Amino acid sequence: MPELQNFLLFEHPLNERTRTLLRISHLFEQFEYHLPASSPWQSRAALQALLDIVSILGRADIKKELIKQLEQQKNTLERIGDKPGVDQIRLQQVLKDIRQTSERLFDTTSQLGNSLRKNVFLNSVAQRMPIPGGGFEFDLPQLHYWLHLPHTERVMQLDDWRHEISVVQETTDLLLGTLRNSNVFRAHSASNGFFQQTLDKNRHVDLIQVMLPADSFLYAEISGNKHRFCIRFMESIQWEQPEQTSQEVAFKLKTCAI
Repeated sequence: MPELQNFLLFEHPLNERTRTLLRISHLFEQFEYHLPASSPWQSRAALQALLDIVSILGRADIKKELIKQLEQQKNTLERIGDKPGVDQIRLQQVLKDIRQTSERLFDTTSQLGNSLRKNVFLNSVAQRMPIPGGGFEFDLPQLHYWLHLPHTERVMQLDDWRHEISVVQETTDLLLGTLRNSNVFRAHSASNGFFQQTLDKNRHVDLIQVMLPADSFLYAEISGNKHRFCIRFMESIQWEQPEQTSQEVAFKLKTCAI
């Protein structure tokens, strides 16, 4: 995204379902980043990201929630299909992607990630990893052995494990991609580093995006709910106690809703 080259992007979810999507997406990004690297340390990091995803998928009926969100996006996009200026080619492609992804989720007969949770090796690693230093070789000799297999074997195995939950990755990318593209950035300013906005009750905003110039030496601290949100622009002095800036802060804002 070229416009982000000189900016820092801060995202904040306004509900639990969007928070879960962002966490899963973040973990898949970590997995993809570490997967190609030959170092055992990066294979360990990729494996940890995978196990964290599996853990999230085991906490609730994520499958049902993902199908529900896809259906909501489909209904919304179909309603706006006749409006002037809508890119019909793009719209039909997104609707096709939603239909195909929903079918894949429906065809998944068990709980998402269930086979990975039953994997003896992965389960043993998942139990020890939360312990500080719990991944050392005397705790997990099988992991130590696996990490020193040829790189190509580790990559193939990681990719096989990821394939079992690839529908989750595809669904998350689709839902977040559609959500993030639902609006455009607009310029705003925050007096004394504070900005607040009340949300339209007829538009259910799921995600707030804030862009700051990368050289502003500030970061955005966002909080909110379905009714309103506020942004505090903070200065961090030598990484100690942060303080809200007294500056007039120019920034870009996007409120995302489907």
